[in-house]
Amino acid sequence: MRKIIVGVMGPGKNATANDLQNAYTLGQLIAKQGWILLTGGRNVGVMDTVSKGAKSAEGLTIGILPSDNQDSISSSVDIAIFTDMGNARNNINVLTSDVVIACGMGAGTASEIALALKGSKQVILLTNDEESKVFFKKLSPENVYIVESVEQAIATAKTILYSSPL
Repeated sequence: MRKIIVGVMGPGKNATANDLQNAYTLGQLIAKQGWILLTGGRNVGVMDTVSKGAKSAEGLTIGILPSDNQDSISSSVDIAIFTDMGNARNNINVLTSDVVIACGMGAGTASEIALALKGSKQVILLTNDEESKVFFKKLSPENVYIVESVEQAIATAKTILYSSPL
């Protein structure tokens, strides 16, 4: 049976304290489900913190990196994939994921959500950004799920993952 890959996308340097707190717990809960975590792989913001959370619960982590710079890898990434594609790697992130969870909001995160929706992926939004919720829900009402907590994000992911064939 193929392993489930959950992509968590979120801001790097501009992540809020709330984003980082959610990311750490999200990583832990993803690992406890036995799912593989996929992120942008860098050592900043949500990518780094969600990977740390997953590693604290003995999860497996994959990082799809925008460059070939080994100094930018999160220390909590098990499998680093160097693309040297810059932001074009965002499409790889979302297409490789069985479900995408956006933890927080930034320009890169917004691009990943848009690419996921264009690829008919289901996206869970865990953000306080009301404008983003309205915008993305309007773009694809059937593929965007808005949640208020990490626990709701995991419950929604379970519903999505276990009610549709992978």
